[in-house]
Amino acid sequence: MNTKAESRRKIHLRIRSKISGSPERPRLNVFRSNKGIYAQVIDDINGKTLAAASSKNLTNFTGNKSQQATAVGKLLAEKAKTAGVATVVFDRGGYLYHGRVKALAEGAREGGLIF
Repeated sequence: MNTKAESRRKIHLRIRSKISGSPERPRLNVFRSNKGIYAQVIDDINGKTLAAASSKNLTNFTGNKSQQATAVGKLLAEKAKTAGVATVVFDRGGYLYHGRVKALAEGAREGGLIF
């Protein structure tokens, strides 16, 4: 019997076998914890993180966790554009595309990332 974390890890490994980031189209990876949400834009071929944002980067933020995730998505899109990234492939990290993960994706799209 798998725990919830083990099940998510298996799902994420299955997703990663099909998704890889390239310099032209890096991977937007999402990790969420109980307190915060973290996102990175990763070039898997060169093994480099091009841009990163988290809920810890937000200063003086008020709102619920979904609004926090949207703000992180917008912040990540801003940093990615500064790094010269316009299109990404979305890696939901084994989580369902729902709630905070969906809010982060929508925030990144509002910020100008294409996926």
